[in-house]
Amino acid sequence: MTHPAPLPAPLYQGSVNTWECDDGGHLNVRFHFERAFTGLAHMARHLEIPHAFAESAGSTLLAQEVHVRFIKEARPGAPLIMHGGVVDISETEATLCLDMRHHDGAPGTAFTFKVRHVETRGLRSFPWSERTKVAAKRLKCKLPEHAKPRSVDITKAPAEISLANASALGAKRIGGAIVYPDQCDALGRLRGEHFAGRISDSVPNLLAPWRRAATSEGVQPAGAVVESRVVFRRFPRAGELIEVHSGIAEIGEKTLRIVHWIIDPETGAPWASMEAVALTFDVHTRKALTPSAEARARVEQLVVPGLSV
Repeated sequence: MTHPAPLPAPLYQGSVNTWECDDGGHLNVRFHFERAFTGLAHMARHLEIPHAFAESAGSTLLAQEVHVRFIKEARPGAPLIMHGGVVDISETEATLCLDMRHHDGAPGTAFTFKVRHVETRGLRSFPWSERTKVAAKRLKCKLPEHAKPRSVDITKAPAEISLANASALGAKRIGGAIVYPDQCDALGRLRGEHFAGRISDSVPNLLAPWRRAATSEGVQPAGAVVESRVVFRRFPRAGELIEVHSGIAEIGEKTLRIVHWIIDPETGAPWASMEAVALTFDVHTRKALTPSAEARARVEQLVVPGLSV
């Protein structure tokens, strides 16, 4: 099978470690995001923004949101390589595609980042340098077909998120954590993969009982996200608290649309939010499972009307 040519800039390259895989036997979502933010740092170099994620940096790339398509799972030992390009650029913002593929060129995970060029201390936006503008022209690309949204509306305005709104809508508290120093970057802010990590750790509190009840004897169920959108509001620092409040927004034939709000419980203000289209599959057959009518009725009790990313 012929795959499209890679994007212009070589970024992350490595492989999947066994300890990075979850109960589904494939690369956990937090480590997909870890590779994405590694790719973003390399992308900054190609855009002529030196040491963008170092403590001494004068400017950096601040992720505003990211859309992700999880296309082909990555299992232990799988070699992976990522290339990137500039889809669009304005005076202070850019849309970047970071396309991670398997060794044979098959698309694995495609990330589309919306970023701002900001000063590292106050996060004030300011224009790209002429060097960056020239580099962006060199790295210009079209968004690959496999990276385009399929089941997630990325044009929808972000929701008004707060602890009070989560309570009013009936979103369930499924996670509570604290930010540790080793989870922060050189600028003192929580690294991007840990937003997804907190959700990954918490989601069994929402779905595990339903998944066990919805599967027949001999089936070992596990979950997989096939598409998601993350909107970053603020980046917490070491010692700050995190709560995850979640609910199911929509039930499909084989998928669930789940919305997660990551909130500061001390102020009630938002850190980030995530919309995920997820399915349940059998670990042995690697095939998606279709829930029974009884199971669907049970999961409908978890639907939270009005919950959005």
